[in-house]
Amino acid sequence: MAFVHGGRLVSQALKRHGTTHLFTLCGGHIQAIYDGCLDDGIRVVDVRHEQTAGHAADGYARVTGRPGVCAVTAGPGVTDTVTALANAQRAGIPMICIGGAGPVQYTDMGSLQDMDTVTLMRPVSKWAQRITEARRLGEYIDSAFRVAQAGVPGPVYLEMPLDLMMGGADDKDLPATGPMTPPRPGGDPDLIDQVAELLKSAERPMVIVGSQIRWSPRKEAVRELSDACELPFFLNGMARGALPASSPNLFTRSRKVAMATADVILVLGTPFDFRLDYGRAFNPGAKIVQIDLDGAEMGKNRRVDVAIHGDSGIVLRQLLKAMGGAGPKRPEWLAQIRAAEDKSKAKMAGEIASSASPPNPLRVASELGKRLGERDIVIGDGGDFVATAAYVLSMEWPQIWMDPGPLGTLGVGPGYAMAAKLARPEANVFLVYGDGSFGLHALEFEAMVRQDIPVIALIGNDAGWTQIRRGQVDLYGKSRAVATALEHSRYEKVVEAMGGFGAFVDTAEGVGPALDAAIASGKPACVNVQIASSDFRKGAISV
Repeated sequence: MAFVHGGRLVSQALKRHGTTHLFTLCGGHIQAIYDGCLDDGIRVVDVRHEQTAGHAADGYARVTGRPGVCAVTAGPGVTDTVTALANAQRAGIPMICIGGAGPVQYTDMGSLQDMDTVTLMRPVSKWAQRITEARRLGEYIDSAFRVAQAGVPGPVYLEMPLDLMMGGADDKDLPATGPMTPPRPGGDPDLIDQVAELLKSAERPMVIVGSQIRWSPRKEAVRELSDACELPFFLNGMARGALPASSPNLFTRSRKVAMATADVILVLGTPFDFRLDYGRAFNPGAKIVQIDLDGAEMGKNRRVDVAIHGDSGIVLRQLLKAMGGAGPKRPEWLAQIRAAEDKSKAKMAGEIASSASPPNPLRVASELGKRLGERDIVIGDGGDFVATAAYVLSMEWPQIWMDPGPLGTLGVGPGYAMAAKLARPEANVFLVYGDGSFGLHALEFEAMVRQDIPVIALIGNDAGWTQIRRGQVDLYGKSRAVATALEHSRYEKVVEAMGGFGAFVDTAEGVGPALDAAIASGKPACVNVQIASSDFRKGAISV
């Protein structure tokens, strides 16, 4: 124990909380933290844009279940991470952003990159605070981890002035609350009993499980309830994979039909936002049960019959116990939804099997699905092609599907992918790209090559921002569809130029071999596939 500089105080605290990687773009205001990380065995991973550092911290949390951490320099370094924090906030992801700042003694005097970043970051974080004493750096980091994980997870911002980083304190006298298990509330027992009775008496019950299950200490409860029931389950966001593709209760293409006809609907850990048509997609006569970590979400946009403030997994365990370990079995209802599911999937089957060239986007996604290992990770960064892949790919935990979530942020891909590969190095990490999204942070492939982070990008290249363009053409006509057309550019050559592997494909038969070659290369890779148009997502709403 001795007097150490502020950067070492920061790294000591991060290490205490299990942090293994710090994502960053260099800046003089934060370089002392790098020095500390070298002593404490935390790998410093540098990127080419601060937004990517923020997305990487987000992605690290999604894979590990622990808050990811990024550090960015003062002023514009911090402003570049606003989008990443906003995305994490809307998706409920725990992460910590450390922002540099000029010396305290020069506040408001015009020091380099001086600005009030704390006020800027408050609307996009759970907690934003400036630290003014070096001896309290560890204390604030402890608080940041606690706040980021409590209740609905989310981002925290800490501003650390330069004089704190270059100064220091005696680390033997520093208070340390240390890591702790985030508290997760169970449901009110009386309300649990009400829901149990509703399910027992329901003729057409269904369950919708959202991303909050990712942070539950009882994630396996989804499978336990499904094994004890015969009723349709639908999984959103990071809940994807909670049930195996072989489960007779898992449905992916018939949710709209089920919501319109169910008489009891359990909604766990997902808001009544645009994805559920603000609650208007539910049968008006159905009994609605909402379980959420955020009590303020209860009944938002639609009246509910039972509102339970609680952790999704814990509440499901309570519910199963209240039903005596056996849930409702409704084979006729299940068969009705299965018929709707099979009808929808039959429409996809022809496009998946198509050998036409350029290849159909469903066929391309299917080729990727054939190559997924049991611990592999898929990241979606784009619009139309990514949404198509989401319907085609079957995921099962410990596989992970990662997309930006309800903020719909494009450009998340490289950060998510780098963090995922570093957190799970034995896995193949596939980055499913739209050709539009690739352009936002393409240079991050240089950072991947230089730091030996081999992820595999698969671009669905249809020469346009198709999710927007399709509706634009319908509304205004092709001659007035501006700002949504691109070229069939050779994006793989960008990756090749930075030392990665590149392949261009314009035939259905070429997709699989190109993916195999990308995997075998052991390098950051890009498989750029010129895809045909498809009506699979015709009519999809993009606002």
